[in-house]
Amino acid sequence: MAEPLADERLRAARDAAPPLTEAEIAALAAQLPDWRIVERDGERQLERTFRTPDFRSALAFATRVGDLAEAAGHHPALLVEWGRVTVRWWTHQSGGLDRNDFVMAARTDRAWADRNQADR
Repeated sequence: MAEPLADERLRAARDAAPPLTEAEIAALAAQLPDWRIVERDGERQLERTFRTPDFRSALAFATRVGDLAEAAGHHPALLVEWGRVTVRWWTHQSGGLDRNDFVMAARTDRAWADRNQADR
C-alpha cells in the first residue's frame, strides 16, 4: 500500500526535479479533493479556503500552517480573514506545481482535521 501523501518526505528545494506532467498533477489532485488548481501571475497553484468560526480561530490555524511550513522549509501564501484562511501552495523555483506542494497541501488537510478533532 502506498504511503499517505502527507507522510512523504519532501524533496530538498535545491534538488531540481522535472516539472510534473498533467497526468501526475491529475493523480495527485485526485488525492486532495478539497483543493483547487488556480493560476495566479502565470503560475499554477493549489488553493483551499478553510472556514473558521471567528478571527482568533483563523489566526490559530494560520499559525499552525506556518509552523508546518517552517519545519518543512516550504512556505505557502496565507490570507487570514475573519472566519477563514486561504492557503496557496506552489513552488517559486519551478514556476508552478511540484510534488512538494501536494505533500504540504495534504499536511495542511491533516492539520485541519487534527484541529477539528481537538475541538470536539
